[in-house]
Amino acid sequence: MAVHEHPHRSPGFHLSAAFRWHRTGSKSAVSARLGTHTAQAHALASLRILTGFVFLWAFLDKTFGLGYATASGKGWIDGGSPTKGFLNSVAAGPMESTFHSWAGDTSADWLFMLGLLGIGLAVMTGVALRPAAGAGTAMMALMWMAEWPPARHLANGSPSMSTNPFADYHVIYAVALIAVAAAGAGATWGLGRLWARLPIVRDHTWLR
Repeated sequence: MAVHEHPHRSPGFHLSAAFRWHRTGSKSAVSARLGTHTAQAHALASLRILTGFVFLWAFLDKTFGLGYATASGKGWIDGGSPTKGFLNSVAAGPMESTFHSWAGDTSADWLFMLGLLGIGLAVMTGVALRPAAGAGTAMMALMWMAEWPPARHLANGSPSMSTNPFADYHVIYAVALIAVAAAGAGATWGLGRLWARLPIVRDHTWLR
């Protein structure tokens, strides 16, 4: 049986149609990839802003005694110590005596509060995410050791009420900080691009 060409179509027509289909398909694939990338960027930016707000809110509450974790009238500006109550309550772990000796110390108060403020502002604005992640991870590690999740019982024999021997909220916050810093999540809904253009940041990439 003979195969007849369409009288008004040349072989070039088939090649042209195939090219147009390929080009359209490629555009669709690119659009899909861009859409996925945008969704991921927005998700990481949301995680960044919320994580930063955790630190910034802790600073504000402890400074002004907003009535959440810190009672009204017991804020830092009222003469209260941001570290005394928490560190004095440490009742388990290998650093128990060390934390007790730090409780209420002026230098410990200032380091803790400046850390909360610096980490909170940096992460929320999307600048200096790597230094913020390092400082935040160190802070979370110390607080993890203060609460000592592996303990089933406290020094007085009462249950520690620990729900997990390792993965508590301090670990989650630390991982969130590391994730947004590693992903460069400050460029979306933040000042990360402007920060990266500064000469000192270009010369010292660890400041990103």
